[in-house]
Amino acid sequence: MSQGRVRLAVLSGSPPSSRTGPAVVRWFRREAEAFGQFDIDVLDLAADPLPVVITRPPDTDAARRLAAVSPCLAAAHAFVVVTAEYNHAYPAVLKSAIDWHTTEWHAKPVGFVSYGGRSGGLRAVEQLRLVFSELHAVTIRDGVSFPDVWEQFDEHGEPCDPQGCNHAAKIMLEQLLWWAQSLGEARNRRPYTT
Repeated sequence: MSQGRVRLAVLSGSPPSSRTGPAVVRWFRREAEAFGQFDIDVLDLAADPLPVVITRPPDTDAARRLAAVSPCLAAAHAFVVVTAEYNHAYPAVLKSAIDWHTTEWHAKPVGFVSYGGRSGGLRAVEQLRLVFSELHAVTIRDGVSFPDVWEQFDEHGEPCDPQGCNHAAKIMLEQLLWWAQSLGEARNRRPYTT
C-alpha cells in the first residue's frame, strides 16, 4: 500500500442485461471514489465468466479468462462483493471466481453490497461470509443492502433515497480501510501462512 492508499477490487456478478445490478455497481464505485482512500478496480465477472469446473492446471480457455481476473485479485488489499440474491443464494459466476483462487483472499478484508427482493440479498451475503471464512478472509460486519432493489433506483440509475445508502457505504468503507491497513501491516511484519 503506497502512501496509505488501498487497492480495492470490486467484484460484480450481475448479468449485463440486468437493469439494477449495473446501477448498484456504478453507485458504489462513485461512493468508493468519493471516499478518497482507494484505488479501485471493478471486475465484471459476468462479462467473461470463469468456467464452473476447476482444473489444475487450467486449460487454455480458463487460463485466458483467469489472466483478466487473477492479477487484479492478487494486487488487491481489500474486496467488495456486489451481489444479487437468486433463490436465497449468490450467483454461480461469483462462486466460480472465488473458487478459482485461494491465496489471493488470505488475510484480506471483504465487504458486501447486496440487492434483491424483500431480503435485500442478505441471505446471499450470509452464505458468502461462510465461503470467505474458509478462504482465510475477514468479512466486514457492516454492509449495504437494497431490499426490493427495483424500487430503490430511479430511471437514471440513481438511488431514490441516497442519504441512507450513502451513509451505510461510508461506514462500510471506513471499516474496510481500517481492516485493509491493519491486515496489510500485519502481513508485512509477519507473512500469513495457512
